[in-house]
Amino acid sequence: MRVPPVAAAPVANPAPAGDDEVPTEALGDLYRDGITACRAAFDPAWVERVGDDVFAAFEEARSRPDGAVGRGPQRWYVEIHPEQLRGFVELVTHPWVVSVCRAVLGPEYEIVELGFDIPFPGAAMQPWHRDFPMPGETRRQRRLTSLAFNLTTVDTVEEMGPFEIAPGTQWDDGVDFDHGMFPPRERHPRYQQRAVRKYPQRGYISARSALTIHRGTPNVSRSARPVLVLGVDAPGAGNAAHHDMAVTHGYRESLPELVRAHLPCPVVQRLEPIRQKHTIEGLVMGAAE
Repeated sequence: MRVPPVAAAPVANPAPAGDDEVPTEALGDLYRDGITACRAAFDPAWVERVGDDVFAAFEEARSRPDGAVGRGPQRWYVEIHPEQLRGFVELVTHPWVVSVCRAVLGPEYEIVELGFDIPFPGAAMQPWHRDFPMPGETRRQRRLTSLAFNLTTVDTVEEMGPFEIAPGTQWDDGVDFDHGMFPPRERHPRYQQRAVRKYPQRGYISARSALTIHRGTPNVSRSARPVLVLGVDAPGAGNAAHHDMAVTHGYRESLPELVRAHLPCPVVQRLEPIRQKHTIEGLVMGAAE
């Protein structure tokens, strides 16, 4: 089964990112809280087109084995190729996104992941977790080597099960975490005390350290809450090994140099559907509490 590409969407933000732009506020947020955001970064109509592509990709992924991976009851993650998303170029060239990547990850940052997470009605509380174990460089030097950008495709309300995060916990050592990702239950009250729920609206984009302790909350609404995920690494961070993003020759040639320079994924003659392998076993059953 071939993966059908989609037509490019109209440009959402043509302003180029300045080479010398330093997002001071975002840097402060990321190193203090582990998360930051840019409000009204995109036009809601552009976000709706992204949402259409997300649901189309989800239907395709659910039609084949290993197309989607469970992240808890009624909660799914799907990785996609850039050609499946209208507006990929507009997303990764947004001035705020580019400036945050450069400032945190360096001028040779690498785009390694494109996917989405969808908590449907009935999605349960997730356990507190981080997305992968703390790298040695972060533990020794307090340097962030990766970022996860999130773009909601709906206006988030409480009933949809908003994302919950414990600010400042990106620096928790984690040596006693299960698989380096799940803190022991006796530590949970600390995270609950710090917990902040996020209610992004269409057009918002956030950036966070995937090391910051977080969880999804129960979706008791009648609506899904899709969130696009863009993963970006500093050189050598190694997260690309967990993902299978690729582009075709023709598509790569059509990309601006600003995008090609930061897209180290394989270039292929034909896209093949991605078989999801970024499984987080501790999320499959949901939280025990």
